[in-house]
Amino acid sequence: MLSTGLPQGAVPKLERPGPLRDRVYEALLELITTRALQPGQHLVESELAGHLGVSRQPVREALQRLNTEGWVDLRPAQGAFVHEPTEEEADQLLTVRTLLEAEAARLAAANATRAGLTALESLCAEGEKAVEADDVDSAVAMNARFHAKIMELAGNAVLAELAAQVDRRVRWYYTPVARRRGHQSWIEHRELIAAIAGRDEQRATQLMREHTEHTRRSYHARARS
Repeated sequence: MLSTGLPQGAVPKLERPGPLRDRVYEALLELITTRALQPGQHLVESELAGHLGVSRQPVREALQRLNTEGWVDLRPAQGAFVHEPTEEEADQLLTVRTLLEAEAARLAAANATRAGLTALESLCAEGEKAVEADDVDSAVAMNARFHAKIMELAGNAVLAELAAQVDRRVRWYYTPVARRRGHQSWIEHRELIAAIAGRDEQRATQLMREHTEHTRRSYHARARS
């Protein structure tokens, strides 16, 4: 276990192309999104710099950017800490997600091709395997890819852009409830595929609303358990 609480193997390799500060930002954001860096965890510049193999300056710049975007809290005389989302923040984000995803499901039912449906089925199968293996990280990743594919099949670039803005925060909130949702989440995905394949726009919309609402409720239930 590393001194900042990162599990061995969690620190991503920094790709060489692109400005260093951007690569450090992406690496830290990925660690936060996957909860390798936990909400409330103290972020020590020197330690993060050591783990990432960089100087403290790009880490400091990345933390400033993450603070601006609400991922990190900078506290006077204390330092940087991973933001701890409030129940209200989670509720607002997941409510917006429901609106975007429900419309995407409707449009996907209207526009999906056979190739698109095959891709959804393949992603669903991979997600089911991850749940069966109790591989939470893979299940979360496959869940994100499944929803992204529906957004792609919707064929609305503006909707996709809006969804991309909340995608990482959705993953952040979904990770702690992924095991709780388990098989049921993927059963719901199978029902969505059937509705989209049947070009039933109304049912696809309703199923997606119910699906995202289940996730929202699971997140709040986790806080009370």
